[in-house]
Amino acid sequence: MEVEFVLLILSLLFFASIFTDKIGYKYGVPALLLFLTVGMLFGADGIGAWFGSDDIGYMIDISSAQAIGTIALCIILFSGGMDTKIADIQPVIAPGITLATVGVFLTCVITGVLIWAVFGWLHSVAAVSIWTALLMAATMSSTDSASVFSILRTNGIKLKHNLRPLLELESGANDPMAYILTITLIGIVTSKVGEISALTILQDVLIQLIMGAVMGFVFAKIVVWLLARVQLSNESLYPIMVLTACIAIFSMTYYLKGNPYLAVYIGGLIIGNSRFTKKRQTKSFFDGLTWLSQLAMFLMLGLMVRPAELLTWEVGLPCLIISFVMIFISRPIAVFLCMTSFKQFKQHDKLLLSTVGLKGAVPIIFAILCMANGIEHASLLFNIVFACTLVSLVTQGTTIGAIAKKLGLALPKDKEHKLRYFDIDLPEEIESSAHETEVTEELMKRGKCLKDLAIPKGTLVIMVRREDSFFVPQGTTELQLGDQLLVISENNAEVVVQEKNNEDEEILSHWWRRMTVHTGAFFREKWELLRKNGK
Repeated sequence: MEVEFVLLILSLLFFASIFTDKIGYKYGVPALLLFLTVGMLFGADGIGAWFGSDDIGYMIDISSAQAIGTIALCIILFSGGMDTKIADIQPVIAPGITLATVGVFLTCVITGVLIWAVFGWLHSVAAVSIWTALLMAATMSSTDSASVFSILRTNGIKLKHNLRPLLELESGANDPMAYILTITLIGIVTSKVGEISALTILQDVLIQLIMGAVMGFVFAKIVVWLLARVQLSNESLYPIMVLTACIAIFSMTYYLKGNPYLAVYIGGLIIGNSRFTKKRQTKSFFDGLTWLSQLAMFLMLGLMVRPAELLTWEVGLPCLIISFVMIFISRPIAVFLCMTSFKQFKQHDKLLLSTVGLKGAVPIIFAILCMANGIEHASLLFNIVFACTLVSLVTQGTTIGAIAKKLGLALPKDKEHKLRYFDIDLPEEIESSAHETEVTEELMKRGKCLKDLAIPKGTLVIMVRREDSFFVPQGTTELQLGDQLLVISENNAEVVVQEKNNEDEEILSHWWRRMTVHTGAFFREKWELLRKNGK
């Protein structure tokens, strides 16, 4: 297949996915679900059938899918760590780590046993061992970080009682545990009886966790040290340097027998909470790169699957049963058991945590890992895991906000003030924000000059946009209707101005009341004095 033709197809896929994101945001549908849908639409059973299924299979084989998924997941976890503020997760570190480790293990065990029972009941589908059933459960045991970050942050969902940072910490930190369980169970399923002992498994798990945490912390500290001392001639190289560090942390930890996914998440957490040159540009770079990774990963998975196979009863019936088990049985049991010792979380908090067991690309990537290792019934496992992911995104991904409101745990969204006409970034250390304010008749009722505006202390107008021209204003600058003001303030500029106007009105009203009271008291005093004197 010609490279130019492949690039044309990829560009069409990316355009389709990008524009569906706006639809998803408007109607509350997870963007990741739409990316998967676009991939399936262009896949072997959709438009891709016009080009022949062999071409589709040639473009996306198992080894390529595993490589793309690994790289994408590495970047997503690293970026998720960079965007997580330690100050936000500090109050919920203990419950978050508990859910990310013990919760994943309990979810895997409960779901695996029930999957084994389901397949035993549906004996005509496939006869799987308890270890294979546990392996299938392990691939789906974690809460997908890409899904949680995308839905919570993109839709602006705010929750009480530190539930949002708790969910983000759990989703970012539980993929390594799911990876350990998946790799361990793959080794058990593919090995002969007696080759692997319980002591060996426990030793491997501890080594992966310890080495992953240590390598992520140490390498991240080295990177921060380098960023503070290396002076690069080209500023664009700083984000590339951090990206290179992300890949280096992942690969070196893998060869040192640590958990690479845990290492990159901790590395991103350390680097993102440190000061270094061009931090804003680096975080913006990773935001775009994360979306690119999600697009590529979900499109690839959508291209790989055949929707016709998902609609068969061999896949559909087990998928519905397993999805029901994970949503209503294993996830709630794991959450309530893990959160028992944390008294600050009430029943409603635990109920909400139970409903946010979102699945995403990670289970499918782990299912591809099973196919790459030649696991028996791997194709069936892949289709069931894919179908369960779709069910999770449709049911859980679209109802988080509604359930939070029903439980009384939702907070009102902050009013967004995205800059449309100005491009400016302020350092995180400066507790100020930039807003745009349009000049209206209400704003100019005290006068047309900038100095006449009711702008309180701590707020500064630093630039004016008039039609297509920009200029720095002075106090005597006359404003016109429709001018756009770039305002730097510690609070929302429009609210500040309105509050100032209200404050002025209250001051005048208060002054008038005091003058009236004192004047009345003065005349009453004089009247009493005159009356006593008989005048």
